[in-house]
Amino acid sequence: MTDPISDYLTRLRNAIKANHKVVEIPASNLKKEITKVLFDKGYILNYKFEDGLANQGIIKIALKYNPETRESAISRLERVSTPGLRKYVDTSRLPRVMNGLGVAILSTSKGVITDKEARKMNVGGEVLCYVY
Repeated sequence: MTDPISDYLTRLRNAIKANHKVVEIPASNLKKEITKVLFDKGYILNYKFEDGLANQGIIKIALKYNPETRESAISRLERVSTPGLRKYVDTSRLPRVMNGLGVAILSTSKGVITDKEARKMNVGGEVLCYVY
């Protein structure tokens, strides 16, 4: 697999389209950090990291839906930076997703953070994905 972050986002997208309650994803440190950001911003209900015997383990993510309309809290996941074409931004060109309604997840020198946190810390980095 050449792009594990795309695989992570695709597994989330497919689980949302199939109305699954829980999705299991192979873990890595970067995926764990992205999961923490999604939880902090309220896009997922809960998560759990389970250690594996041979690999780094798995991430179990409980997806969040509106109880009345059964619509997911995540309407779109979009990969921005790919292994073939990295997208780096500095502090002056940080993206605003849906005029501030969504978030851009960035990998910076301060860790994996959102675009709003990057503006506060005045850091740039690689734009991993957009979530809204």
